[in-house]
Amino acid sequence: MKIALVGYGAMGKIVHQMAKDDIVYTCGIEEDAAVKTLSEINDKVDVILDFSNPANLDMIYEYAIKNNTPVVIATTGYNVAQEEKITNLSKIVPVLKSANFSLGVVLMNKLVKQITPILKDFYDIEIVEAHHNKKVDSPSGTAKMLLNSVLESTQYEPVYGRSGIKKREECEVGVHSIRGGTIVGEHEVMYCGEDEIISLKHSAHSKKIFAKGALLACSYIVDKEVGLYNMEDVLFN
Repeated sequence: MKIALVGYGAMGKIVHQMAKDDIVYTCGIEEDAAVKTLSEINDKVDVILDFSNPANLDMIYEYAIKNNTPVVIATTGYNVAQEEKITNLSKIVPVLKSANFSLGVVLMNKLVKQITPILKDFYDIEIVEAHHNKKVDSPSGTAKMLLNSVLESTQYEPVYGRSGIKKREECEVGVHSIRGGTIVGEHEVMYCGEDEIISLKHSAHSKKIFAKGALLACSYIVDKEVGLYNMEDVLFN
């Protein structure tokens, strides 16, 4: 499998190290990246793996369409227009997009979908996420993914952080972000009932877990039909 890796920062280098010979091109603004843009690649690659930032979407979009190349997107923080562009891209080439490539988080998200309809009428639901002090988007893409899984069966109103003097409403779900130090990533969905709390929590201790999942996603997407896929497709279908 020949992978073109977009983004050669700390995460990209971990992916490169774990992928060994599968990464045939590294693309990014970093000095040690093989190329600066995908347009410099002359060989055929099997899949594009994006661990960069939303600013590179146009470049990835153009290359993928021109070369009919599947895309795995591990970048978060897209705006509404960019999300629409990703959806449009998935109608032309296979696209696999996930806010988190940890296999544990994918399972956690599935559990949230399963238990929220059962607990929603008896428990208040809160989501808490924590990341390192260099993460620029908040809430995290994973927190948004977990929130969407809660909203699927509740239609609650998201409340981002709490301040001031205001009683918590029944039909809302709180989303809270912590930024500090070198926290790799922690996510918790709390179901707070009368005299008890049920908690689903995932803690990442190394970025290697994201690289492992992303490379698994690359293997999955290379021979798939046109469409928009996620990590649940990889693990459960």
